[in-house]
Amino acid sequence: MTFTLPPLPYAYDALQPYMSKETLEFHHDKHHQAYVTAGNNLLKDSGLEGKSLEEIVKESYGKNAGLFNNAGQHYNHTHFWKWMKPNGGGAVPGSVEKGITDAFGSLDAFKEQFVQAGVTQFGSGWAWLVVKDGKLEIAKTPNGENPLVHGGVPILGVDVWEHSYYIDYRNRRPDYIKAFLDHLVNWEYVEELYSKAA
Repeated sequence: MTFTLPPLPYAYDALQPYMSKETLEFHHDKHHQAYVTAGNNLLKDSGLEGKSLEEIVKESYGKNAGLFNNAGQHYNHTHFWKWMKPNGGGAVPGSVEKGITDAFGSLDAFKEQFVQAGVTQFGSGWAWLVVKDGKLEIAKTPNGENPLVHGGVPILGVDVWEHSYYIDYRNRRPDYIKAFLDHLVNWEYVEELYSKAA
Protein backbone atom coordinates (compact mmCIF):
# COMPACT_ATOMS: atom_id res chain seq x y z
CA MET A 1 0.00 0.00 0.00
CA THR A 2 1.06 3.59 -0.39
CA PHE A 3 0.20 6.32 2.07
CA THR A 4 -2.35 8.93 1.01
CA LEU A 5 -3.21 12.17 2.79
CA PRO A 6 -6.87 11.87 3.84
CA PRO A 7 -9.04 14.97 3.41
CA LEU A 8 -10.12 16.67 6.62
CA PRO A 9 -13.63 15.51 7.60
CA TYR A 10 -14.69 19.16 8.13
CA ALA A 11 -13.83 22.64 6.84
CA TYR A 12 -10.53 24.25 7.87
CA ASP A 13 -12.38 26.83 9.97
CA ALA A 14 -14.87 24.36 11.52
CA LEU A 15 -12.99 23.86 14.82
CA GLN A 16 -12.58 27.54 15.67
CA PRO A 17 -12.04 29.09 18.17
CA TYR A 18 -10.43 26.00 19.75
CA MET A 19 -8.28 25.14 16.74
CA SER A 20 -7.74 27.78 14.09
CA LYS A 21 -7.94 27.55 10.32
CA GLU A 22 -4.26 28.48 10.18
CA THR A 23 -3.29 25.62 12.51
CA LEU A 24 -5.25 23.07 10.47
CA GLU A 25 -3.83 24.34 7.17
CA PHE A 26 -0.25 24.00 8.45
CA HIS A 27 -0.82 20.82 10.44
CA HIS A 28 -2.81 18.88 7.83
CA ASP A 29 -1.54 20.26 4.53
CA LYS A 30 2.15 20.67 5.46
CA HIS A 31 3.04 18.41 8.41
CA HIS A 32 0.81 15.42 7.68
CA GLN A 33 1.60 15.68 3.95
CA ALA A 34 5.33 15.58 4.79
CA TYR A 35 4.87 12.32 6.75
CA VAL A 36 2.96 10.83 3.80
CA THR A 37 5.60 11.88 1.26
CA ALA A 38 8.57 10.72 3.35
CA GLY A 39 6.74 7.53 4.36
CA ASN A 40 6.09 6.59 0.73
CA ASN A 41 9.76 7.13 -0.16
CA LEU A 42 10.93 5.04 2.81
CA LEU A 43 8.40 2.28 2.12
CA LYS A 44 10.07 1.51 -1.22
CA ASP A 45 12.30 -1.56 -0.94
CA SER A 46 11.55 -1.86 2.80
CA GLY A 47 10.06 -5.33 2.48
CA LEU A 48 6.82 -4.01 3.98
CA GLU A 49 5.14 -2.86 0.77
CA GLY A 50 1.62 -4.21 0.48
CA LYS A 51 1.07 -4.50 4.24
CA SER A 52 -1.56 -2.52 6.15
CA LEU A 53 -0.59 0.73 7.85
CA GLU A 54 -0.92 -0.94 11.28
CA GLU A 55 1.38 -3.79 10.18
CA ILE A 56 3.93 -1.35 8.78
CA VAL A 57 3.95 0.60 12.07
CA LYS A 58 4.37 -2.55 14.18
CA GLU A 59 6.92 -4.26 11.93
CA SER A 60 9.14 -1.21 11.38
CA TYR A 61 9.32 -0.43 15.13
CA GLY A 62 12.89 -0.81 16.36
CA LYS A 63 14.07 -1.88 12.90
CA ASN A 64 13.56 0.99 10.46
CA ALA A 65 13.39 4.26 12.41
CA GLY A 66 12.72 6.54 9.43
CA LEU A 67 9.85 4.47 8.11
CA PHE A 68 8.47 3.91 11.61
CA ASN A 69 8.47 7.63 12.45
CA ASN A 70 6.62 8.63 9.28
CA ALA A 71 4.22 5.66 9.20
CA GLY A 72 3.48 6.17 12.90
CA GLN A 73 2.73 9.83 12.40
CA HIS A 74 0.57 9.04 9.36
CA TYR A 75 -1.43 6.54 11.46
CA ASN A 76 -1.67 8.96 14.40
CA HIS A 77 -2.81 11.91 12.30
CA THR A 78 -5.28 9.94 10.19
CA HIS A 79 -7.11 9.18 13.45
CA PHE A 80 -6.42 12.60 15.01
CA TRP A 81 -8.53 14.41 12.39
CA LYS A 82 -11.41 11.99 13.10
CA TRP A 83 -10.99 12.33 16.86
CA MET A 84 -12.18 15.93 16.49
CA LYS A 85 -15.39 17.44 15.19
CA PRO A 86 -17.14 20.81 15.23
CA ASN A 87 -19.06 21.25 18.50
CA GLY A 88 -17.25 18.25 19.94
CA GLY A 89 -16.70 17.34 23.56
CA GLY A 90 -19.91 17.19 25.51
CA ALA A 91 -21.67 13.99 26.56
CA VAL A 92 -19.67 10.78 26.45
CA PRO A 93 -21.54 7.75 25.01
CA GLY A 94 -22.70 5.24 27.62
CA SER A 95 -20.33 2.36 26.84
CA VAL A 96 -17.28 4.64 26.79
CA GLU A 97 -18.40 6.47 29.93
CA LYS A 98 -18.81 3.15 31.74
CA GLY A 99 -15.36 2.00 30.62
CA ILE A 100 -13.81 5.30 31.73
CA THR A 101 -15.62 5.28 35.09
CA ASP A 102 -14.62 1.65 35.72
CA ALA A 103 -10.97 2.41 34.89
CA PHE A 104 -10.48 5.87 36.42
CA GLY A 105 -13.31 6.37 38.92
CA SER A 106 -14.97 9.27 37.09
CA LEU A 107 -14.91 11.30 33.88
CA ASP A 108 -13.26 14.17 35.74
CA ALA A 109 -10.50 11.89 37.03
CA PHE A 110 -9.94 10.58 33.49
CA LYS A 111 -9.70 14.12 32.10
CA GLU A 112 -7.26 15.14 34.80
CA GLN A 113 -5.00 12.14 34.14
CA PHE A 114 -5.24 12.55 30.35
CA VAL A 115 -4.25 16.23 30.57
CA GLN A 116 -1.42 15.30 32.95
CA ALA A 117 -0.11 12.68 30.50
CA GLY A 118 -0.05 15.23 27.69
CA VAL A 119 1.51 17.98 29.79
CA THR A 120 4.26 15.72 31.16
CA GLN A 121 5.20 14.23 27.78
CA PHE A 122 8.57 15.97 27.47
CA GLY A 123 9.14 17.47 24.05
CA SER A 124 7.07 16.12 21.18
CA GLY A 125 4.66 13.23 21.43
CA TRP A 126 1.11 12.10 22.14
CA ALA A 127 -1.24 11.33 25.04
CA TRP A 128 -3.60 8.39 24.61
CA LEU A 129 -6.66 6.57 25.88
CA VAL A 130 -5.86 2.94 25.12
CA VAL A 131 -7.56 -0.44 25.29
CA LYS A 132 -5.02 -2.94 26.58
CA ASP A 133 -5.83 -6.44 27.81
CA GLY A 134 -9.52 -5.52 27.73
CA LYS A 135 -9.10 -2.50 30.01
CA LEU A 136 -8.83 1.24 29.44
CA GLU A 137 -5.61 2.99 30.40
CA ILE A 138 -3.86 6.29 29.74
CA ALA A 139 -0.49 6.35 28.05
CA LYS A 140 1.94 8.82 26.56
CA THR A 141 4.51 8.25 23.85
CA PRO A 142 7.39 10.27 22.42
CA ASN A 143 7.53 11.60 18.87
CA GLY A 144 5.48 9.47 16.43
CA GLU A 145 5.31 6.37 18.60
CA ASN A 146 1.88 5.00 19.46
CA PRO A 147 0.33 2.28 21.65
CA LEU A 148 0.12 -0.24 18.78
CA VAL A 149 3.77 -1.13 19.37
CA HIS A 150 3.11 -1.77 23.08
CA GLY A 151 0.19 -4.16 22.63
CA GLY A 152 -2.55 -1.56 23.00
CA VAL A 153 -5.24 -0.15 20.70
CA PRO A 154 -5.53 3.65 20.81
CA ILE A 155 -9.13 4.88 20.89
CA LEU A 156 -8.33 8.56 21.57
CA GLY A 157 -5.14 10.52 21.12
CA VAL A 158 -4.05 14.13 21.31
CA ASP A 159 -1.04 15.46 19.44
CA VAL A 160 1.20 17.46 21.78
CA TRP A 161 3.82 18.39 19.19
CA GLU A 162 4.08 22.19 19.24
CA HIS A 163 2.84 22.49 15.65
CA SER A 164 -0.52 21.18 16.90
CA TYR A 165 -1.15 24.08 19.26
CA TYR A 166 1.51 26.82 19.18
CA ILE A 167 -0.28 29.14 16.74
CA ASP A 168 -3.40 29.14 18.94
CA TYR A 169 -2.10 28.56 22.47
CA ARG A 170 1.61 29.49 22.33
CA ASN A 171 3.22 27.60 25.25
CA ARG A 172 -0.07 26.85 27.07
CA ARG A 173 -0.17 23.10 26.40
CA PRO A 174 -2.56 22.37 29.35
CA ASP A 175 -5.14 24.84 27.97
CA TYR A 176 -4.92 23.21 24.53
CA ILE A 177 -5.48 19.69 25.90
CA LYS A 178 -8.40 20.85 28.07
CA ALA A 179 -9.99 22.59 25.06
CA PHE A 180 -9.47 19.40 23.04
CA LEU A 181 -11.34 17.32 25.66
CA ASP A 182 -14.10 19.84 26.37
CA HIS A 183 -14.82 21.21 22.88
CA LEU A 184 -13.27 19.08 20.12
CA VAL A 185 -13.42 15.33 20.89
CA ASN A 186 -15.62 13.28 18.58
CA TRP A 187 -16.83 10.81 21.19
CA GLU A 188 -18.85 8.86 18.60
CA TYR A 189 -15.61 7.97 16.81
CA VAL A 190 -14.04 7.00 20.15
CA GLU A 191 -17.07 4.77 20.80
CA GLU A 192 -16.73 3.15 17.35
CA LEU A 193 -13.06 2.31 18.02
CA TYR A 194 -13.84 1.17 21.57
CA SER A 195 -16.52 -1.27 20.40
CA LYS A 196 -14.01 -2.87 17.98
CA ALA A 197 -11.16 -3.00 20.50
CA ALA A 198 -12.93 -4.01 23.73
